[in-house]
This record gives sequence, C-alpha cells and structure tokens, in this order.
Amino acid sequence: MDVKLHDIGEGMTEAEITFLFVKPGDEVKADQPLLEVQTDKMTAEIPAPAAGIVKEILVKSGETVKVGTKLIKMDVFSLKESNHSLSYESITNTKTIENLQQNTLQERPQSSAGRRILASPYTRKIARENSINIEWVVGTGPAGRITDADVHSFIDGQGSGKTLTQEEIFSKGNEEVQISTMEHVHMASGNTIPFRGRRKQIAKKMHQSVYTIPHCTHFEEVDVTELIQFRSELKQDNENVSATAFFLKALSVCLFEFPIFNAKLDEENEVIHILAEHHLGIAVDTEDGLIVPVVKNVQEKSLKTIHNEMKELTQKALRNELNMQDISGGTFTISNVGPLGGSIGATPIIQYPQVALVSFHKTKKMPVVLDDDQIAIRSIMNLSMSFDHRVVDGATAVKFTNRFSQYIKNPKKLLLELV
Repeated sequence: MDVKLHDIGEGMTEAEITFLFVKPGDEVKADQPLLEVQTDKMTAEIPAPAAGIVKEILVKSGETVKVGTKLIKMDVFSLKESNHSLSYESITNTKTIENLQQNTLQERPQSSAGRRILASPYTRKIARENSINIEWVVGTGPAGRITDADVHSFIDGQGSGKTLTQEEIFSKGNEEVQISTMEHVHMASGNTIPFRGRRKQIAKKMHQSVYTIPHCTHFEEVDVTELIQFRSELKQDNENVSATAFFLKALSVCLFEFPIFNAKLDEENEVIHILAEHHLGIAVDTEDGLIVPVVKNVQEKSLKTIHNEMKELTQKALRNELNMQDISGGTFTISNVGPLGGSIGATPIIQYPQVALVSFHKTKKMPVVLDDDQIAIRSIMNLSMSFDHRVVDGATAVKFTNRFSQYIKNPKKLLLELV
C-alpha cells in the first residue's frame, strides 16, 4: 500500500515534510502517526491507513512535496495478523527493561503492541527539541493526552517524568516514535535562515493574492474613546469583553448592510458569490509565522461568545494546535496589530479568494474638534482596509468604514443590532 499526501484542507497543493515518526521495518497500528507535514496554515500528522509494516520511506525531512506524492510504502496486515500481540517475555527479549526505562533516544522495537500517542504537533516539537522520548511521558489530559506541561514536568524530573516499572512498560506497550534534536537557527550576520515550512507557504499565498487581486487600500481614523469607557464599565461588573470582539461584531453588522464585502469572485463562471455566513478570520502572529483561525457564524453570536471563541482560537494558534476546522471557511479577515504598538498604517494583503481585509493599528490620544466646535482629547485608532477593486469600488469601501466607525464611536448603539 502507498501512503500519499492528500489535500488536508482548502485546496492545498503542497506541504513540507517536517518530521518522520517511523523508519523502514517499523510495525505500526492503524491511525498511528507516520510523519508530520507543514502547510501554509497548519501542522498536521499523516496517519497509517491500516496496521502493517513500513517497507520504504520515499521522502525526507525538509522536503516539499505536491499533493498526491507517494510518501511511504507499507505492507498491510490481514485482519488475523493485525490482531496479534506480543507477550511480556517477547518485549523483554527485544530490549532490556533497563534500556526501556531510559528517557533518551531509543531504537524502536518491532511490535504492534504499542499505544497511540495523543499529543499535538507542538507538544511533540517540545519533546523533540529536548531529546525527550514522548512514549514514556504520562499524559494528564483527556483520554491520556500528553500536554505541554506533561513534557515540561518530564524534563524537570517531576510529575509524569517518573521511572516506569516493568508492569507499566508492559501496559504501555513498546510503540516508540523516532526522536531527534531539532536544529536551531540563530539570526546573526552571515548566517542563513531556511526558507521553507510555514514561511515559504505564506510567501506563496501572498504572491498568489497580490498577483491575482488588484488591491486598493482605504485608510480611516476611528474614535474608540467611548468603547474604552464602555469596556471599563463592563470590567467593573466582572464582564471582560475585548475590543477585538466588538470589532468583529461591528464588522458583521456592517456586512449585512454591505454584503459585497462578504463574497468571493468566480472569474471562470463570471459570477460574484454573496456569502450568507460571516466567518471572520483573525490573523495571529506565532513563532512559526502568521496563521488565521476563523470565528464561525459571527452574525449569530453574542459579544461574550465571540470573545471566548476568539481567545481559545488564539491560544490554540500560539500552541500550534489548530485543526483544519479552526482555519477553514473564512469569508472576511481582520488583523489587529495595534497592541504591538508603533503601527500607524499598512496596506494589508487580502486572504485570497476573499474580497477584503481590515487591519486595526495604533490607538493614541489626540485633540479632536467635536461637532460643537469644542476641542477634546479623544482616543483615535487608525484603520486600513484593503479590498478587491474588481469587486468593489472605493466609494463603497468608504461607506463601509464610515458605518463601522459610527458603531465603534457609540458602542451602545451597536447593542441595538445584536441578536
């Protein structure tokens, strides 16, 4: 049987092989991770389609391959063969108990008696970078899932980092993943940085977007004084809702009035598809590059629900634990770089094939002339909106940001529009 790279989300065309969990001759169970790949949006594991023996590995770590590429050749067990298991004596003959108890790199025993290791790619990465054999880390998460904290405890010699008894070794089985220390690249004069993985995939997506979409960027100033005050009042009542949650909800309300921004252009069939659901992507800056988790159906959700889901997705993005459901289906994207400070404006690149992207920048206090000609100190945030000029004209973009500005300037008025 050939294990191939399949499309794991939204029309991906290629992925980078980031880690091999197996080697030729290894016996694997169905759904056991064989290798790890990196797309432009996420890290994913390619599992074994059935129990069997790894005969040949056709790719190597660091290689970028196209969808449909053969990755591994396997000899698949028959049903009778896949139900066999090793005795305790056969395990001790394969490798001594003393060697199995070591937390350093081990040669993998040839057996199918092992367990499925439940751990995110990021958790596995922590283990690899510290030369930890994740097989012997006891998971404290749901269904025995190994968490980041479990690995750190193992490293510190506490908690799950205990020496296993012979009985524990036998109960765990002897399925062991291949571990290696990751090569660290330090940024310094004269050094090079590998252009691969998420960085390379992001570059390809950005090139596709800029090459395909005629970008036009509109700039606006938004008065967030009342929003800051309103959030302060909510905090006094122990209700914490982020400014970004207000931005998402205000954008969703505006998309009802200007649905052309929640659309996709189908040039081949010469039609613009207006999308009913508001699936808003939030650009998150991670150590491995930009990634955009998606809050689904914002039009149906309360401010508090949006805040909680956004916070959860952001944390998952930072831990590299997003799944395909978390990052797929976006219809409109925002980038909130204001908290980083120093950003006055930008010309953000649209998430192809979406129609628009709004970026929120630095907020600063400044004197403003009010409607009654009085001068007051207000908190003003800069906003950039890039849009596809094939689909939308500049006047419509100005109307859209004006309406958004009105809701943020008077956030209590926004409450009248909430479901």
